[in-house]
Amino acid sequence: MSNAPLDANTPDPLPAPAARRLREATRLVKGGTSPQFEGGRAVNPAVVRASTVLFDSMGAMDDARRRRGTERLFTYGARGNPTGYALEDVVAALEGGYRTRLFPTGLAAISMVFMTYLKPGDQVLIADCVYQPVRHFASTFMRQFGIEPVFFKADGIDLEGKLTPATKMVYVECPGSLVYELCDLPRVAEMAHARGAMLVADNTWGSGLQYRPLALGADVSVMAATKYLSGHSDVMMGTVTTTREAWQPLATMSDAQGTAVSPDDAYLVLRGTRTLAARLAVHERHALKVVDWLSAHDAVARVFCPALPTHPGHALWQRDCRGTNGLVSFEFRSASAEVATRFVDALTLFGIGASWGGFESLATVSKVAGTRTQTDWSGAGPIVRLHIGLEDPDDLIEDMAQAFMRAML
Repeated sequence: MSNAPLDANTPDPLPAPAARRLREATRLVKGGTSPQFEGGRAVNPAVVRASTVLFDSMGAMDDARRRRGTERLFTYGARGNPTGYALEDVVAALEGGYRTRLFPTGLAAISMVFMTYLKPGDQVLIADCVYQPVRHFASTFMRQFGIEPVFFKADGIDLEGKLTPATKMVYVECPGSLVYELCDLPRVAEMAHARGAMLVADNTWGSGLQYRPLALGADVSVMAATKYLSGHSDVMMGTVTTTREAWQPLATMSDAQGTAVSPDDAYLVLRGTRTLAARLAVHERHALKVVDWLSAHDAVARVFCPALPTHPGHALWQRDCRGTNGLVSFEFRSASAEVATRFVDALTLFGIGASWGGFESLATVSKVAGTRTQTDWSGAGPIVRLHIGLEDPDDLIEDMAQAFMRAML
């Protein structure tokens, strides 16, 4: 092969790196990095701490204020900062959306979505499997503002019959909280849009890598970045990513309420995204080993994990998801709630605490019957939710084995 340089009129046979379509793991590493400065640049963007933002003139300040309603401009700390902007860009690319906004917690992000797109007289249809604080917010506060929340079955089988002219939003969490129910999201989107309603999806389980609601027809995707995006159990944050058509109302409402996140928190979550793909692969591998072991245990009646062929909705998981994560729940054969409590208390390598998505393993007793109204879980045995972390799975299995023995005494 000739080493002579290409003639100016000869097309380069190789596309420029920037022109290639990069895969998710590469985009997570390369996105939102620091700008180029003379002499070189740092790998990561700077942590920009600012309330006041200075301008060169009143004209420049007035121009920025005129444009900031529709453009992302650094004008005041309550409207974001360059560190947060870098994270927004990474999340928007991860979710396959138009733009992203950051919020102090996942629940704050969800609440902002409701307040943005709903008004008095509207109805919102909510999947029965949502995160319990969302159910509390809907049942308690929405009614105060004249918004009617109506719950439908987690798999969406009864959704079409509950849609009315007043329905302006369908809200799902897929897979669902605690026992990971799945719905046919493209079908849900089709039904909602046919009646003039928007579709919002909580994508915390999928984290943008394992599941992409916007590609399946959702208008808005919400995530608790507290979980896998952060990955280290030391920061709280929520994200909202939308299509182009759904963006402006969210941006306007968010600006009006002055929601902002700390640049230090944004930096921590941005750093967490760099290893998201690598961490999720390990969580998945470890969790599947635990699933196999639990499935064969005599004390276990059912294992809940979308990747399990016996899991309800497994075919939807195969069609729509790219993998699973570290979440696994199981039901005891024993009807005694004390057995589940003794099991969790006997664990030595699992922390007992809320949330999940960090590097560590966690265990809690889940009261599923108290978080569902459209399906009857009253006859189920006690259910334990596990988050399988980055520890050696054989150590975790040995720990669970001794906990089962102690629980059954």
